[in-house]
Amino acid sequence: MPVVVVESPAKAKTINKYLGSDYTVLASYGHVRDLPPKDGSVDPEHGFDMKWEIASDSKKHVKAIADALKEDGELILATDPDREGEAISWHLEEALRNRKAIKSDTPVSRVVFNAITKSAVTEAMKAPRQVDMELVEAYLARRALDYLVGFNLSPVLWRKLPGAKSAGRVQSVCLRLIVEREMEIEAFRAQEYWTVKAELATPRGQTFEARLTVLGGKKLDKFDIPTDTAAELAVQAITSRDLTVKSVEAKPANRNPSAPFMTSTLQQEASRKFGFGARQTMQVAQRLYEAGHITYMRTDGIDMAPEAVMAARDAIKDRYGAEYLPDSPRMYKNKAKNAQEAHECIRPTDMAADAAALKLSDPDQRKLYDLIWKRTLASQMAAARLERTTVDVASADSQVELRATGQVVLFDGFIRVYEEGRDDTVVDDDDKRLPQIMQGEAATKKSVTPEQHFTQPPPRYTEATLVKRMEELGIGRPSTYASIVTTIQDREYVRKEKNRLYPEDKGRLVIAFLENYFRKYVGYEFTANLEDELDDITAGERDYKDVLDRFWRDFTAALAETSELRITDVLEKINEVLEPHLFPPTADGGDPRLCPNCGAGRLSMRTARSGGAFIGCSNYPECRYTRPFGPPGMEEASGIPPEGKLLGEDQGDKIWVHKGRFGPYVQRGEVTEDNKKPLRQSIPKEWVPEELDLEGAVRLLSLPRAIGPHPEDGVMVWANIGRYGPYIKHAESTSERGGTNANLENLEEVFTVGMNRAVQLLAEKVAARGGRGRAAKTLRSLGEHPQEGGPIDIMDGKYGPYVKWEKVNATLPKDTDPEAVNIDMALELIAEKAAKKGGGRKRTTAKKKPAAKKKKAS
Repeated sequence: MPVVVVESPAKAKTINKYLGSDYTVLASYGHVRDLPPKDGSVDPEHGFDMKWEIASDSKKHVKAIADALKEDGELILATDPDREGEAISWHLEEALRNRKAIKSDTPVSRVVFNAITKSAVTEAMKAPRQVDMELVEAYLARRALDYLVGFNLSPVLWRKLPGAKSAGRVQSVCLRLIVEREMEIEAFRAQEYWTVKAELATPRGQTFEARLTVLGGKKLDKFDIPTDTAAELAVQAITSRDLTVKSVEAKPANRNPSAPFMTSTLQQEASRKFGFGARQTMQVAQRLYEAGHITYMRTDGIDMAPEAVMAARDAIKDRYGAEYLPDSPRMYKNKAKNAQEAHECIRPTDMAADAAALKLSDPDQRKLYDLIWKRTLASQMAAARLERTTVDVASADSQVELRATGQVVLFDGFIRVYEEGRDDTVVDDDDKRLPQIMQGEAATKKSVTPEQHFTQPPPRYTEATLVKRMEELGIGRPSTYASIVTTIQDREYVRKEKNRLYPEDKGRLVIAFLENYFRKYVGYEFTANLEDELDDITAGERDYKDVLDRFWRDFTAALAETSELRITDVLEKINEVLEPHLFPPTADGGDPRLCPNCGAGRLSMRTARSGGAFIGCSNYPECRYTRPFGPPGMEEASGIPPEGKLLGEDQGDKIWVHKGRFGPYVQRGEVTEDNKKPLRQSIPKEWVPEELDLEGAVRLLSLPRAIGPHPEDGVMVWANIGRYGPYIKHAESTSERGGTNANLENLEEVFTVGMNRAVQLLAEKVAARGGRGRAAKTLRSLGEHPQEGGPIDIMDGKYGPYVKWEKVNATLPKDTDPEAVNIDMALELIAEKAAKKGGGRKRTTAKKKPAAKKKKAS
């Protein structure tokens, strides 16, 4: 009975349903091996040798597959049909060969299917192949590049730019896009312009709206009416003249449907229509794919299998009628250079099944499936037929001319099912219907209105528009878009607000640093060319080690050039680069870097140890002027500067208030080489950080407060403030897991509650739980374990009496008297429990392992 391996249990369940009892279907739970995050995992000196490690969570899954192969002598690797899926299959085969689970005569094959349907799976089983090493080598090259860049560039950032977290090969380029867009927005200066519209009426009394297009006999450009004065003159020019319909032109037009979804367009449309992030879209799509509802969701392809096209046409005819079908099927051609990424488009596996028919319980799955189903059907439907009408109205002297536009839908075609969203709202005058208007007839003026406008800055990226821009530049691939966009947010280089992406200070600094010292490696063209080289490896047109060697040779030279850089040099360079942004010219022509507080110091960018940046005065500490990182005018109403607010001293230590990543906190002392983690305490949300004084801060820093030993068992009772408010804890320390916690009514009680009140609260909490949560008590001690050592005790726990030895807790059989348990019975219970806990391995004594090691070493 062959063992079939897929990535996830959900996929395994669906496939098992199709293959039946003749196969054992197991899940690898994703990648089973990865490069350990330490120096030397990729060795450029020895042919880019890569040292893989099985993740601790994956060991049990690899073992389960190895155990199954003992019974079944064939392995079928059925992971996803892309580079990542091929890599998982390769890793799994390598890991199983290393542990001798695959013998020399064990048949190993690879099967791929683009959809998890019975027909797709059974057809794939008839066409097995070997693991595609060209695809694997493309993966190895990409993984090695990401490691070499991240593991060598990140330490440079840590040393030269305090607070920076990491740099990545593609995510740094993606971050650059966001930072550059923000700088465009900040540099943008709005320009005023005016338009004039008129409400006109036909001789039959029907009204329509027209906008001024010709003034003074000259066709108007966008900025030809720059002020309200010019707009008023334009209004007078219209109102002082009679208007006649100069021409009426109606033209037929067709609108064709969009192509079916590929990864990037699905992410974009899910963002526009539902506000989904890239990662959320891919997670939902993954679940739909694993359930067999859609085809594979990581693809650059927009073509559709011929049988799927015919099924779509049948569904359209059945639902909407033959008039909604074009004469011949629509053909969409893949634009992807890399054929390995260009699987079929993302489409439903059953064209006849809409979202309601599938009865999906998860609302996100239901919405995304409905989107995919509608887009797929629409892509094979007839074009929408429109009539676009343009009416020009003019004065007799041709000095003034206005234009009205409109359109009517003659046949809705694909629009009946689906219409693509827009990234930014655009008002389309063509969408309205015009009344019947005849050439030569008079147009009566009902009103003439000037409208003021200002040019708008380019919009900030959404995740969808960012993915679209990455795709246009050739950066990233379907399998990486979501992770790239997510990583820069996880690193706190970018934040998302109202679906728009804003760069954080850290992100700006990292890009300023990289653009100055590693400019080539955040270049759009360089990154896109490297992606093309990786695609060439996939196609078998390049050797992956040649690509790595050429990259590493140039990259190490760039690294070497930064070895002598001092932090002060780096910050001064960044000051220089960001000067137009941080210190724009002042209105009075004065020095924009002159400190407004002391009038003598020079403003410059500084980095805080927390990783943020701020603008400070060179006369610090005499002058403590600071403002947020960015151009002037961004100051927040806060009394806590980025470097913290000094409250005073206590017992020789400076006491500070800081604004941290998880909220405001107080700190005793400063971060130094000898004191990397000074004592800190979060400020309760009920307190205003700016109003906190030295006394209040010192009280907070005294927490947790020891109330004293509990009178019943001598274990300490503490008062503290936690994430859910003030509480007391009965345990050896507040960091200990377990024990009993009881809430306090208010913050002041943390500093005042005594033992009597604490004992009462703890007793009430234990009583409310029915005894749960109380500490286990020792009933009897049976002495040391005769073979292994370590005390064996009989304990009274919240679920009844049990035997305890080291980490093994063995419950006593029902109705067993704890007083009747002897050492032999205890050892037997411990052995049984250990066997269940460790799969039988606990029975092997610890003494045998060192003996084996000594024998191997001699």
